[in-house]
Amino acid sequence: MVELMTVLAIAAVLLAVGVPSFNALIKIQRISTTANNFFAAVNLTRSEAIQRGIRVDLVPADGTNWENGWIVLIDRNGNQKADPGEQIIFSTGPVPPGITIKSSFTDSKRPYLAYNGTGRTRTNANSQTPQLGSWSFTLDDHARRIVINFLGRPRVCNPKVETTTC
Repeated sequence: MVELMTVLAIAAVLLAVGVPSFNALIKIQRISTTANNFFAAVNLTRSEAIQRGIRVDLVPADGTNWENGWIVLIDRNGNQKADPGEQIIFSTGPVPPGITIKSSFTDSKRPYLAYNGTGRTRTNANSQTPQLGSWSFTLDDHARRIVINFLGRPRVCNPKVETTTC
């Protein structure tokens, strides 16, 4: 009986030490998975635009808030939402609770990212002006960022680790 109580006491101490670390690991995985899923949608948008030779857009599912999901579509009328008759290439649902997504782009009137047939980003204001900027994903004190450069190439980075380049 004494040995059993000793084993249970040791197990309780190990659990008390390990649970906070496990929670942090879960948060890191949630933020990384969400950012990587979004990164895949950005790459899909670009590759579909190149493959089809036309403009393809990535927009929030509800038109305003990225946390509610996103859609890759061929937006024929350029209003950055999925209208009847427009082809949806890919869509996803809401992100896990607690994750916030903020975007900061050159054309920030409406949240969207548009690629033309050459694989370069374009704004609604001018078909020759590139759309560059970033999305920031946060969950408590964990963060990831997706940066779109002048040529339209996306990359994922951790702003807490890469403080100067992210």
